[in-house]
Amino acid sequence: MRWENLTVESGGHSRPSDAALFGADAVVTRTFDTPEFRGITFHEVRARSIINRVPGASRMPFEWTVNPYRGCSHACVYCFARKTHSYLDLDTGIDFDSQIVVKTNAPELLRRQLGSRRWQGEHIAMGTNVDCYQRAEGRYRLMPGIISALRDHANPFSILTKGTLILRDLDLLRQAAEVTDVGISVSVGFTDPELWRTVEPGTPAPERRLDVVRALAEHGIDCGVLMAPVLPFLSDDPAQLRATVRAIAASGASSVTPLVLHLRPGAREWYMAWLDRHHPYLVRRYERLYADGAYAPKWYQRRITRQVHELAQEYGIGPTRAGMPRRITPPEPVEEAVSEPTQLTLI
Repeated sequence: MRWENLTVESGGHSRPSDAALFGADAVVTRTFDTPEFRGITFHEVRARSIINRVPGASRMPFEWTVNPYRGCSHACVYCFARKTHSYLDLDTGIDFDSQIVVKTNAPELLRRQLGSRRWQGEHIAMGTNVDCYQRAEGRYRLMPGIISALRDHANPFSILTKGTLILRDLDLLRQAAEVTDVGISVSVGFTDPELWRTVEPGTPAPERRLDVVRALAEHGIDCGVLMAPVLPFLSDDPAQLRATVRAIAASGASSVTPLVLHLRPGAREWYMAWLDRHHPYLVRRYERLYADGAYAPKWYQRRITRQVHELAQEYGIGPTRAGMPRRITPPEPVEEAVSEPTQLTLI
């Protein structure tokens, strides 16, 4: 594996652009013989920078991110972050799913960088590269420290996840919402169980993710759904779109934002290989649809967006911009005839 050439992105605020993110002597490799981690190798590193600037050419609606993990056991065949594993001389397929880099010092490093006079308190997005609530988080527990640091510095942030583990940090999220803007989104591109089992094999089922939306709403936390990705010819039939939006609405989501599949290098090869195995009759159609690059044609994106927004309006939820932070409104205090406050529970 190539660690020493992995450098801070140009424009990073904490170190020169040619400084390595971590050195080879700082890597500890571990495996755990438990069912949930079988077949996965963890590379524990002490990172030198944790707040990353999004490249200027990116379509993302935010400028800064925090990624405590690299690689993702969710194993989504379409994941656009797969290319990042090639920088470590790892492949963008099985290695991306099973060789997970863990930045073990992420919470303390973030706290230090947030306290720097050079940091201006900009919005930080999480879960936009790989999921910060993937299975590894159950063992390494990096997010509580990260959220606590953001809370203590009143720094606005948002989280996008497919993981149900976010409910573990509900109290911290509510505390952060009292002092800054916090946005939560859950990713649910479709509700077809057979499609989910093959295309997102390491994730919680779509209905479990919608249970997260429901639980957050019940505890006073607005949660939007990123309906992503919509898979051409697999989850874009009008009846499928309706079923997905109906389920999203029933969960109490505050918004729904559709996003059509895009196939960047690294993800494109892996996804097309999966398509050839499971849906070979669609390979030529995909080659034509994505002939001009990573993104589906504008006419197709506009059609899907229009259909989803019309369905959302029908079911009483509205669209929003992907990644847009939303204020979590703490529940209004309720006067009770008891001397001690009671704590809300998730169950």
